Amino acid sequence: MIVTDRISAFDVVLPKGIPFKGQVLNQIASSFLDKTTDIVKNWKIASPDPMVTVGYRCDSFPVEMIVRGYLTGSSWRAYCAGAREICGVPIPDGMKEHQKFEHPIITPTTKAEIGSHDQDISKEEIIAQGLVSKEDYEQLEKITLALYQRGCEIAAERGLILVDTKYEFGKRNGEIYLLDEIHTPDSSRYFYADTYQELFDKGEQQRQPSKEFVREWLMANGFQGRDGEQVPEMTPEVVDSITERYIELYENIVGEKFVKAESDDVEARIEKNVSDFLATL
Repeated sequence: MIVTDRISAFDVVLPKGIPFKGQVLNQIASSFLDKTTDIVKNWKIASPDPMVTVGYRCDSFPVEMIVRGYLTGSSWRAYCAGAREICGVPIPDGMKEHQKFEHPIITPTTKAEIGSHDQDISKEEIIAQGLVSKEDYEQLEKITLALYQRGCEIAAERGLILVDTKYEFGKRNGEIYLLDEIHTPDSSRYFYADTYQELFDKGEQQRQPSKEFVREWLMANGFQGRDGEQVPEMTPEVVDSITERYIELYENIVGEKFVKAESDDVEARIEKNVSDFLATL
């Protein structure tokens, strides 16, 4: 699997790629896949190139497991619209934006077909519709919460808060495997721990080196993916700023200096690195 520099928001692929974004996502995911093998097996075999992971083919479950530790993003927008239940999980009255839940909640969605939107769905609906068996789903819940807890612990070591994230799972030889990316800025939201409480008390927006800032920039410029709306101009300055935010998150969460891969001929580099790896099998 090649992780490209393309970026999407509101189910729309934006017109310009973000340099080194693919490398950032692949290397963060690769790092976390290695750090969670004691919780659940995963699809990764090796990462022979900064933008590539070679892995096992699994039969994926048709749902995504979204876990939330805080009321923010889409859950906050739904809350403001009057929702007091998300995916069958009750949300108490009187909460504020970015407030921490007493316990993390799981709010699954369907995995949409191409061109469709993911749909919120409850545990009861998933089991009733036969999307996932009761036994498997209860196991997915346990794994999801354990992965989130591990992610929170690692984030805390780096001065970050893992706010929410999503996981995808499948089966291989009858066993549950973790698939796809994990704890990347495209699949997760982070806050800076040192300013969280102060900003929350003031009712101000949190500093967050995650993909939400892209959505916020789009919304501030009149785009939420609705009919008739146009993607705002992605100037070189906007693109560079997004790259910087992705690199910033990498260095914060992984705890290492980001080293940009050779980018003169990315396709040739990937082909050589993958071919060299396959030759060793």
